[in-house]
Amino acid sequence: MLPLLRQVSDKAEHRFRDIIEQLSKEFGLTEDERKELLPSGVQPIFDNRVGWAKTYLKKSGLIDTPKRATITITTRGLEVLKKNPNSIDVRFLKQFPEFVEFQSAKRSESSAENDLETTEDRVIQTPEETLEAAYQKIRKSLAQDLINRVLNLSPAFFERLVVELLVKMGYGGSIKDAGKAIGKSGDEGIDGTIKEDKLGLDVIYIQAKRWQPGNVVGRPELQKFVGALAGQGAKKGIFITTSSFTRDAMDYVPRNETKIVLVDGERLAQLMIDYNIGVNSVSNYEVKRVDSDYFGEE
Repeated sequence: MLPLLRQVSDKAEHRFRDIIEQLSKEFGLTEDERKELLPSGVQPIFDNRVGWAKTYLKKSGLIDTPKRATITITTRGLEVLKKNPNSIDVRFLKQFPEFVEFQSAKRSESSAENDLETTEDRVIQTPEETLEAAYQKIRKSLAQDLINRVLNLSPAFFERLVVELLVKMGYGGSIKDAGKAIGKSGDEGIDGTIKEDKLGLDVIYIQAKRWQPGNVVGRPELQKFVGALAGQGAKKGIFITTSSFTRDAMDYVPRNETKIVLVDGERLAQLMIDYNIGVNSVSNYEVKRVDSDYFGEE
């Protein structure tokens, strides 16, 4: 927040986008760091943090936004800079009644005051980052629950689950068409086939292993699968397991043009969540922001 306030100390109006770029240079961010996104993928982390720094400073009366997407320093902001503070954080901003009121509105009535004081004074994440971190924690727990459920079911159920997931992802046309392929290839390292697209322009061969987490899939299993594909004249395959792959297996690249996609238990569970296989929605939260275009009079 202090570097942002210093950027506008000349009393001029600044485009907020220019401020973000100037701050990124001041902090020496690399191009990759500038492109790093929030887990939702909707906004760069740095832009989000500068945005909240602007919000906190505005709520404290240190800056103002006279026009759309612009900021300027206020008299109070200039007075703060004259005191030459080492930093500006939440504790510092609590000297301003407007900020205290803003903070009070943010707090949940069910939260303990002492807990809020401890965390808010040394906040290191924006509200979006905190929300998404909590979401990812819930998602990780859900993924583990899904794999545990799958491991307790029959291999036939697992094969049907795999087909349903692939169809939801856009492969194979209908569940009825895709389901006919399962179990038709015999015991040659192939559990079934599915159309690559709804028109059936190509066929993808499937190997599905419902293995316990400790039973890791190694390179020999992949080589057997590739050999089975060669026997069918196939070039594309998906190897799905509820466990994981050894490093040797993940580094394995067939000598021919065969393309193998590996899906371990963790990725399988995440795909099940993304495509609503075995899960349902409990709550939905929308994060909204002000539509600056709506309030523009130009």
